[in-house]
Amino acid sequence: MPSNIESIFARQRATREERKAEDASARAARLKRLREVIVTRIDDIEQALHADLRRTPNGGKEGEIPTVLAEIDNNIAHLEQWMAPQAVPTSPHFQGSQTFIQYEPRGVVLLLGAWNFPFALVLQPLVPIVAAGNSAMVKPNELSPATSAVVAEIIREVFEEQDVAVFEGGIEVAERLQQLPFDHVFFTGSPAVGRLVMAAAARHLTSVTLELGGKCPAIVAPDYDLVDAAGKVTAARFNNAGQLCLSVDHAWVPRAVVEPFCQIVGAVIDKLFYENGELQLNRFPRLVNERNFDRVLSYIDDAVARGARIVRGGQSDRASLTIHPTVLVDVPKDAKIMHEEIFGPVLPVLAYDELCEVTDAIDSHGKPLAMYVFAKKKAFVDQALLATSSGGVTVNHVFMHYVEPNLPFGGVNGSGMGRYHGHAGFLEVSNARSVFIQAESLAD
Repeated sequence: MPSNIESIFARQRATREERKAEDASARAARLKRLREVIVTRIDDIEQALHADLRRTPNGGKEGEIPTVLAEIDNNIAHLEQWMAPQAVPTSPHFQGSQTFIQYEPRGVVLLLGAWNFPFALVLQPLVPIVAAGNSAMVKPNELSPATSAVVAEIIREVFEEQDVAVFEGGIEVAERLQQLPFDHVFFTGSPAVGRLVMAAAARHLTSVTLELGGKCPAIVAPDYDLVDAAGKVTAARFNNAGQLCLSVDHAWVPRAVVEPFCQIVGAVIDKLFYENGELQLNRFPRLVNERNFDRVLSYIDDAVARGARIVRGGQSDRASLTIHPTVLVDVPKDAKIMHEEIFGPVLPVLAYDELCEVTDAIDSHGKPLAMYVFAKKKAFVDQALLATSSGGVTVNHVFMHYVEPNLPFGGVNGSGMGRYHGHAGFLEVSNARSVFIQAESLAD
């Protein structure tokens, strides 16, 4: 347990005014330094991700590293514009007065990272926290210890503790941090832990950003190309072995084409992850730990016991924490896998006759973080959007509402609250301060 948590928190509070007074160039300089250090540590980052999750290194060309670098570049490019006071039209009754919104930092922010993308889900939200002039106390996730260690090294190399401090450790460290009266808390993780984070923040009336998850559905319309839909759904579902909050949790397919859809999914799985009938472990990440390995297997076993059929996969290896890409059909509504976020390499394919069956089912499970609609007709998409609610939507593709830097990203209700990415991230960790100056009341 770190002994200096409270003293560093006090130092960060004491230096809030200094950071608030800094101009865009000073804040951008910190971000540039962060970028430089990340680029020099690409090999270390990728080796850590391989150690934690068996991710295949790619030289920083894809995945978490370019996501963070893009966020840094976007913030640096627009920071001066975002920091500028926003003029507001004055009503006729107050003509001659000045009215504007001034974006000031919230203050000291607690940032709690996630284990499934343990690099990006710490450093990507850290970027707007720094850009907006806040300080941060950062807790990487202990379930990805190798990446946590590298992230801590990067933060300590780039930042002074009074600006950004990092604390490694387990749940007890997170709980001790949450006892402090932060100005804002940014958490990425499960809805269950999100409730605990929000309850702790409520004791101090601290604002929160919760990036959670949910059962993100894909809906395939009767007129849509099955090959295209199945390929994109498969890539999304089994990315990071399904340990992704944006992953397709389950797919709704017209009843008449469930079998051919599953056959195409199987062919895509073969192409992506197998060679001569053998799963290539260097292409497929592992489950993060035995607890999650057992949890996912229990969902499969429960579904099969209730009448579901495994049409692909089902094999597992505890020694390597590997569950083969698995496809289920005929999954009953009361199966656990239909009520809990799967967060593993299992795809239930569900049959439907009318779109209303799908939208009613989605609505009954709460508002997901994402929804994916594959359709040729605008009317089908419009009806799917009208009858559901979710944090974001991508039509005829996957993840694109997350990738586009100008779209705010976040959940709603059970899948989260608050938005970040690009300008939305800057606004999320800023206080929009309304300023009214009486006409001719101030001298230069």
